[in-house]
Amino acid sequence: MTIHNYYGTVLKEYLTGVSTLSNEVIEVLQREGRLEKVLIQMVAEDSIDCEDGGKEVVREMMPYEVDSIIFNLLKTWIDERLKKVKDFVDRAKEMETWNPKSKTGPYTQSSVEMLMLVEEAVGDFFEIPIGISDDLVQELADGLESLFQDYISLVSLCRSKQSYILTIPPLTRCNKDSKFLKLWRKESHCRVGTEESHKGGSANDHHPRPFTSRGTQRLYIHLNTLHHILFKLHSLDKYLSQCPCQNPSPHNQYSSSRKHLSASPSYFDLARSSIQIASQHVKEVVVFCLIFLDSNTAFYDSLYGLTLSLLQATQTLAPALFMILLAEGSTRIFLKLDHEMILEDFESLKRIFCLYGEGLVAEEVVDKEAKIVEGVVELMGQPTDQLVEDFSIAACEASGMGMIGTRQKLPMPPTTRRWNRADANTILRVLCYRNDIVANRFLKTTFQLAKRR
Repeated sequence: MTIHNYYGTVLKEYLTGVSTLSNEVIEVLQREGRLEKVLIQMVAEDSIDCEDGGKEVVREMMPYEVDSIIFNLLKTWIDERLKKVKDFVDRAKEMETWNPKSKTGPYTQSSVEMLMLVEEAVGDFFEIPIGISDDLVQELADGLESLFQDYISLVSLCRSKQSYILTIPPLTRCNKDSKFLKLWRKESHCRVGTEESHKGGSANDHHPRPFTSRGTQRLYIHLNTLHHILFKLHSLDKYLSQCPCQNPSPHNQYSSSRKHLSASPSYFDLARSSIQIASQHVKEVVVFCLIFLDSNTAFYDSLYGLTLSLLQATQTLAPALFMILLAEGSTRIFLKLDHEMILEDFESLKRIFCLYGEGLVAEEVVDKEAKIVEGVVELMGQPTDQLVEDFSIAACEASGMGMIGTRQKLPMPPTTRRWNRADANTILRVLCYRNDIVANRFLKTTFQLAKRR
């Protein structure tokens, strides 16, 4: 018992100089654990003649608690590695420039370095010469997942998609020399993407080639970084689930009980979900940036100035077409006869989404996004008298006036951007771009909106 107490004191003195877990510390603790078992056995044998068989003497011996010490040191080791990764993520928040690592690695350098730290921590974790419990593996994975989510939040930070939509110009009448007429009346039938459609404008019209701005290129880096992290998460998941024990001692109470999971990963489900949400957000911002910023001039001068690659974002189809058909100021003019042509071109756009996407965009998804647009296009085919009647009813209902009296004036409906065929502002804009006598008279007498020359 005296020897046991002596070595217990020596162990405590040794541990005062231990700040982190190392192979040397593990070896010392494991030897101390084996020594304690031998000493307890010796005390029990020397006390066998006692009434209780030496049990009381053994209970008086202060245990070394080697297993508890190893467990606490392992937790400390995990915390230190997680802090190292966290400090790096915090620095990345201040220093990330969103430049690609290289031409062959189109993602951020900080994501590469962070993943290296994570892989190093996981590799070193399983190199520790003891068996690892499921709980400790889960604790390490949970800590890493929290850090991944923190970094994913950083990558998802960018401008909102709404910030790229152009400001709607003041409501006004159309010009008789509208670019729409020059664009579409050159031939009786418009051909999508043909050279003739670009010849429809005047000789001075200029159609600059769409370009990719620096901001869009950086958004690509955001997307590539998210996909790079997602790929690495799958590898880490597989490694954590299937990595074998590192020859645990048969006497070690920390022999691994880690279960071999199925092929479906499970450690980083929350991080993967965060990546999916962040990717969707960044993709939508990229699409709006491409259409409303990078392709601004080409898009608004001619709908078909866009390349097919810029028309693959289904959810941008409706707001983009609405801006062209309803919010282009005095540069637009339509006749009722244009309805069939516009409807035909809209159907062509829908086919582009379905066919060019090679099955990536389901037809029902396109139909859902296009349904509201179809309603507005149908308005453009209605007689002007019907539009005036529909507008009067919608404007009164929206303002809460009910039926309007003979001397009451119709209220000017606010612009909400919620374009649809029942929206008073939408109907009013269709009237503003309608080039006929009935529309001219109604808009002049009701809102003093004279036709521009």
